[in-house]
Amino acid sequence: MRLLERMRKDWFMIGIVLAIAGAKLEPSIGVNGGPLKPEITVSYIAVATIFFNSGLSLKTEELTSALVHLKLHLFIQIFTLAFFPATIWLFLQLLSITPINEWLLKGLQTVGCMPPPVSSAVILTKAVGGNEAAAIFNSAFGSFLGIVITPLLLLLFLGSSSSVPFTSIFSQLFMTVVVPLIIGQIVRRYIKDWLERKKPPFGAISSSVLLMIIYTTFCDTFSNPNIDLDKFSLVLILFIIFSIQLSFMLLTFIFSTRNNSGFTPADTVAIIFCSTHKSLTLGIPMLKIVFAGHEHLSLISVPLLIYHPAQILLGSVLVPTIKSWMVSRQKKLLQTGGPLANLNNPEGLEYLSIKFGH
Repeated sequence: MRLLERMRKDWFMIGIVLAIAGAKLEPSIGVNGGPLKPEITVSYIAVATIFFNSGLSLKTEELTSALVHLKLHLFIQIFTLAFFPATIWLFLQLLSITPINEWLLKGLQTVGCMPPPVSSAVILTKAVGGNEAAAIFNSAFGSFLGIVITPLLLLLFLGSSSSVPFTSIFSQLFMTVVVPLIIGQIVRRYIKDWLERKKPPFGAISSSVLLMIIYTTFCDTFSNPNIDLDKFSLVLILFIIFSIQLSFMLLTFIFSTRNNSGFTPADTVAIIFCSTHKSLTLGIPMLKIVFAGHEHLSLISVPLLIYHPAQILLGSVLVPTIKSWMVSRQKKLLQTGGPLANLNNPEGLEYLSIKFGH
């Protein structure tokens, strides 16, 4: 029974493994020109579906209350969309002299260019009892920014490496990303009450479509006999990804807890998760567009596919530790009369009691 519950909970991770295994067994189904016709069903329909779904689910009407904390929002957005990719680029200059597969290293750079995810950073911030409103705002706002900034960062650091001209890349981004997102937001205005009442499974819908994109991406890889992924590179990339996440979480913690930072402990929690998490749901479709037709697209995608579960795993493990720090820090500030906001979130406590038995 526990195994079934675990499988139900982690169905997306299992789906990624099955999608890659299915692509390995029979790559001809999902290659360009194959029965699935991914050049149409994935490049246009699947990507547009994901962003229409995002437009429907983003509660932009609730973000105005979080606008006042401008310093917090600037810190998160500058860190995740400027400092993060620039630091990764500098780090990769050192790694380029190692025997690690060059396309996996390029994949690490794409991770740095990605916007924050819409869900995981919010869920973990809420679990700790941090500034949930700030987490929601920065996840949603970062997603909107990422639609424009992420493709530009990818082209700046990597070039498109595809035969598709820049004008075609951005016109496809506009038609399959921006337009569906706007339409989703317009539709949401008219059916908002119904959405709030029924609570459709937006995350599950996007994840299901994403599995199709992952499957067809790896079909292209396994149908190409010239591509070889060595296990040594893969293990090193796995280690590097966990090291990057821990280092950046520590860095954001140090920056946001300085005496003159002006951030509360609850703000720090939101900063730690929102600044270091990266979106798989927005990232994979963008890579599919920017690197259209590239023979190494799947290898470039691998670090992002690893980073996604790694950030959730690492974040979940650190929830009790961060929670403990936040509570003790808040108590100290109360005793000394220091600035304090967004005290213990009861929903976060409830989550912890269920997840960790505390």
